[in-house]
Amino acid sequence: MRRSNQFDVRPRTGRDAEILHRVLDASASLWNEVNYERRQQFFEDESVWNADTGAIEGQYKGILGAATTQQVIRRNSEAWRSFFACLEDPDEDANLPGYWGNEDDGRELRTFIRGDQYTIETSERSRVEIPVGKHLKDEYGLGYRDRLRLEVKGDPHWNGDHGQLIIAYDDVTDAFRAFQPVTVDDSRLDTPLASEEAALDIGANNLIACTTTTGHQSLYDGRELFEEFRETTERIAYYQSKLGDQRRTSNRIDRLYRDRTNRRDHAQDAAVRHLIETLHDEGVETVYVGDLKGVLSTHWSCEVNEKTHSFWAFRCFIERLECVAEEYGIEVEEESEAWTSQECPECGEREETVRHEDTVTCPCGFEGHADLVASRSFLERGSSREVRSMARPVCLKWNKHEWREDHNSPPFTGITANEERTNQSTTNGKVASVDVQTD
Repeated sequence: MRRSNQFDVRPRTGRDAEILHRVLDASASLWNEVNYERRQQFFEDESVWNADTGAIEGQYKGILGAATTQQVIRRNSEAWRSFFACLEDPDEDANLPGYWGNEDDGRELRTFIRGDQYTIETSERSRVEIPVGKHLKDEYGLGYRDRLRLEVKGDPHWNGDHGQLIIAYDDVTDAFRAFQPVTVDDSRLDTPLASEEAALDIGANNLIACTTTTGHQSLYDGRELFEEFRETTERIAYYQSKLGDQRRTSNRIDRLYRDRTNRRDHAQDAAVRHLIETLHDEGVETVYVGDLKGVLSTHWSCEVNEKTHSFWAFRCFIERLECVAEEYGIEVEEESEAWTSQECPECGEREETVRHEDTVTCPCGFEGHADLVASRSFLERGSSREVRSMARPVCLKWNKHEWREDHNSPPFTGITANEERTNQSTTNGKVASVDVQTD
């Protein structure tokens, strides 16, 4: 089994940060030059493997070292092989390998270190050592046998035969991160402490509403994320309106698109990892998510369309969920969740319940948070285990760096029509429903 350890990389000095940035920037330049030559061969109907990558390689050895230079070129070769494989499959969309940005507008900064060229030591002062080229060593006063030493934060979740190390710069958080693939024997995989189950209601206003058979409920609030996403979209539209008739984009527009995507992906990646780690600690073995075929083709308004197709990106979200869940030995199953947001958990009524914004109400007197009700109903429908009584739900909000519990959050569920309305979140803000009322 292939798994991945993740570390935060922290250069100890300004000099170390500068050297690391030079290595990542040179890797991006190398990728772009090799990719350009191969694209030119492709457009001229020649073999991409005829591109003179050897001459380009020689220009970067002094900064990256021979091994790292070869690794970047090999990864580009893998991208082209994947492209040609997609061309052979009529069900796949084949996209030419792209560039990693440019120097003026910013690059996607990352590099690849061969498995036998780096070392990671984890202790009270964990560190990683990577090679650099002779020119950089001479420029920054490193010895012939010296390597760049960087502090790392994070304990390895997996032990085994390690592979190629990936170091990348995250321009959203202004931080460096390292990803270490590890090959692990099946017998050594972590398993949950028990055989609990969980169900997720996934959307755009609330990214995730989760209920577990242990009685835990949590809600990841996505409203502020979407508002930020939409503000950037409006800025993109404004600058597009200023373009000349023959122009379709600009450097500024491309940068805004990239920043918008990076911020969204960073927050959603963090939500998935936070959720899966929490579920693993609770002993969850299986996670149920809704099969939303048909939902994403339904359009109520421009805002709903933007949420469901651009911001939400449901399929990408599920792929992230499955990837992280696999690391922890948790199985993800897609099941139908039809009617879960309309079904009253008290009496089972469907036709007469009313959903208004975040609230679902029933003539029997029940009133609760629609997404949390949906996740609980979904779990009770699909689980083979008894669902225990619910504790007070936990609301989490994104602070641009991590998901934190909002202690000022009011209660969400289980109130009746005769009780005082305490969930103010059900009366404020715009909510887009994406439920399908079908049997």
